[in-house]
Amino acid sequence: MKKIIPLLFLACFLFTVGCATSSDLRRTQGALDRKILALKEENTNLRKDIDKLSEALAALQKSQAEARADLTDIRDNIQSQKGAVDGLKKDVAARSNQDKEKLDDLSFKINYIENFLGIGKKENHAVGEKTKTPSKNGQKGKIDKESAYASAYESFKEGKYEKARTEFQSFLKLYPDSEYSDNAQFWVGESYYFENKYEQAILEYEKVVKNFPKGNKVPYALLKQGLSFLNLGDKASARLILQQVIKKYPNTNQARIARAKLVEIK
Repeated sequence: MKKIIPLLFLACFLFTVGCATSSDLRRTQGALDRKILALKEENTNLRKDIDKLSEALAALQKSQAEARADLTDIRDNIQSQKGAVDGLKKDVAARSNQDKEKLDDLSFKINYIENFLGIGKKENHAVGEKTKTPSKNGQKGKIDKESAYASAYESFKEGKYEKARTEFQSFLKLYPDSEYSDNAQFWVGESYYFENKYEQAILEYEKVVKNFPKGNKVPYALLKQGLSFLNLGDKASARLILQQVIKKYPNTNQARIARAKLVEIK
């Protein structure tokens, strides 16, 4: 009987221990299951976050690519606009030079009119110096001379340069030393200049300087010689003659035009 009691006690102890161990295992298993489930949820959320980050990164990369493309377009547009601006600057400079040339020509045409009107002044001055009444033949010769000059000048004003040149040359043969001869020789040079025949114009202007050194057309002839050389592309010769105009006739309109042209040549 004494032996049976310890055995029963041992059996109860083992049963109790076994029951406790099973309960603990179930609790532990439940805890592990909950942790596993939580980890799965965290993993799912993490994957969602990764997907969102991937989408955001893709959107950012796309935006950067578009920005680079826009920047390239902007640079191309800027370069294109710069090229257009440079082209406009060249056009403006070219037109400015053309306008200056037109102003020069206009200035000379105004001088043509002034010189033409100056015929009466020279005539009055000549009459005032005379003490005797001119003979009919002398008066007729003077009228013929003035008519010939006026006719040639009228052809020049009308732009009939070849006709005017022929008339002025005929006038010079008939009246080589008259008060209008230096003017006539100058217009011969001008008739070539306005036809863009600059080589011939230079030669005719030189005749003004050599044949009529005291005439009022010398500074005009020198200036137009310089402009003719400039139109021919001979800047060295043009510079020398324009400097000569400034030196010999410093306070004239011709000198001012010469200075402006020298600045352009530099």
